[in-house]
Amino acid sequence: MPEYRVIDAFTDRPLAGNPAAVLVLDDVYDDAWAQGVAAEFNLSETAFVRPVDDPGADYELRWFTPTVEIDLCGHATLATAHALVELGVPGPYRFTTRSGVLTVAERDGRLWMDFPAKPPVPVPAPDGLAGALGAEPLWVGLGGADDLLVEVADEATVRGLAPDIAALGRLPYHLVIVTARAQEGREGADFVSRVFGPRVGVPEDPVTGRAHTVLAPFWAERLGRKELSAHQASVRGGDLLLEWRGDRVIIGGHAVSVARGELNL
Repeated sequence: MPEYRVIDAFTDRPLAGNPAAVLVLDDVYDDAWAQGVAAEFNLSETAFVRPVDDPGADYELRWFTPTVEIDLCGHATLATAHALVELGVPGPYRFTTRSGVLTVAERDGRLWMDFPAKPPVPVPAPDGLAGALGAEPLWVGLGGADDLLVEVADEATVRGLAPDIAALGRLPYHLVIVTARAQEGREGADFVSRVFGPRVGVPEDPVTGRAHTVLAPFWAERLGRKELSAHQASVRGGDLLLEWRGDRVIIGGHAVSVARGELNL
């Protein structure tokens, strides 16, 4: 029977960060089975990883929310690499995914993910956005094809958001990312964010690596430097280190295993 692990990503302590379920499998599996397992765990993402015979990668990695398969997930990738570390598999780890080959390596006591950057381009605010968020946007942009970035006035606005999740789910985006510069004098973060994904079955994601492929280029240009620290201000909260390298974003974080078991399937 397949073994699973539940791992809290982007945190160095249990019961914080973003939990992901990880299944390290030996062979191919049925898509409907994987979607059912993800629905059963009911976490923002469940990762399925298996070895492949590929000169450019060592593993295939796929991510499922409770309702759909997605193209890119940061915290579940970090959790997968952490699972492989625990299993004694040496890195770096090369994953073939819907977003190309992604590499994760250990450095300075953290796991660092090499992801494609998605610098946001300005777009008009969609109708109903301010009402859905309960806050007035200062700037709106699109990162890639599916992720909407919204800058608001300040960190307090980000933290105080109580959005209309149903209204956000009617907008045509996988993620709605809300951000502001960290309050003056705050240690440990250059900017803060919260991320909502009701359209893909995740009302609010606790900590989102994918969102930071949009946020890193945005704030690097605003702040005039390419190395940044970030805090995602969800209830659980999480911290990320970022390096913007043109068409790539390097995302660093910790992870902690909180559960392990076998599926009776």
